[in-house]
Amino acid sequence: MQFSIRACLRVYALSCCLLFSILNQAHAEFIQSAISIGEGTNTLYGSLLIPGHKTKPPVILLIAGSGPTDRDGNSAAMKGKNDSLKMLAEELAIAGFASVRYDKRGVGESFASGKAEEDLRFQTYVSDAQTWIKFLKSDPRFGGVAVLGHSEGATLGLIAIQSEAVKAYVSVAGPGQSAAKILRSQLASKLPPDLAKANEHILSNLEKSTFVNDVPAPLLALYRPSVQNYLISWFPIIPTDEIKKIAMPMAIFQGDTDIQVSVSQATLLAQAQPKAELHIIKGMNHLMKSVPLDNSQQVSSYSDPNLELTAEFVKTLVNFLKKNVLPK
Repeated sequence: MQFSIRACLRVYALSCCLLFSILNQAHAEFIQSAISIGEGTNTLYGSLLIPGHKTKPPVILLIAGSGPTDRDGNSAAMKGKNDSLKMLAEELAIAGFASVRYDKRGVGESFASGKAEEDLRFQTYVSDAQTWIKFLKSDPRFGGVAVLGHSEGATLGLIAIQSEAVKAYVSVAGPGQSAAKILRSQLASKLPPDLAKANEHILSNLEKSTFVNDVPAPLLALYRPSVQNYLISWFPIIPTDEIKKIAMPMAIFQGDTDIQVSVSQATLLAQAQPKAELHIIKGMNHLMKSVPLDNSQQVSSYSDPNLELTAEFVKTLVNFLKKNVLPK
């Protein structure tokens, strides 16, 4: 049987339309829109990602880590982007979960809402997370709320959910010890004797809520006077104590090639709260990506958006959320 050129063109056009339709349907899994809370210069801005194939999905609030880290997991301190939280939101959408990720005060689109550094407190960020949780719990589009905090965001979420209950809590690369203890251990072998002594003097005073004026120039980036009030508000918080107060379903994820937070921190959290699931992900670094313990590869990963999230992490996380967050 012979086909005319015109008939072949019709078949080709039809196949192209079908392919375009399939691609559109795949893209429809990612319905992204802007979302915000607050008013005027107090507004916090974020991104809402809703799975196109689900009605009334649960929503996961993603809380970014410390410093100038934006909603996508990118830091202003780095030249490139890694898009780790953006990628995580997309993986959650594929699995049927909505998500909200937001720029903290003074970061990204929420820059105008930032307080003067000397007026900032750890509890400021906790309060913001609680406001997001309240907002999402009242939104009829969603069938429940869960919280996932990354790094410092894990501690923020841990405290926020104590007064704003959610369906589940997830810590990813979250610390178990106080920030002061972690700083002390991180710097112990990296400073010359004179600076090590000065560092201990500063830390011990800040732990006692005592302001320190005589900060050596090499340590100003960490302990400049304008940031000391924030550190004083943060240092008393011990995540292992806080996690004991939580009764909801919990999961603790930690990569074994994370050069910022060690596996021992996740172990401490799990020991403090035996009801929590503990997942040590082989080969996963701080950005939830598969990167070996090679310094150059670790550094480059922080500016590489082409590295995918570790598959085992995504799979295990999704299974936990499906078990604990989806309606029974």
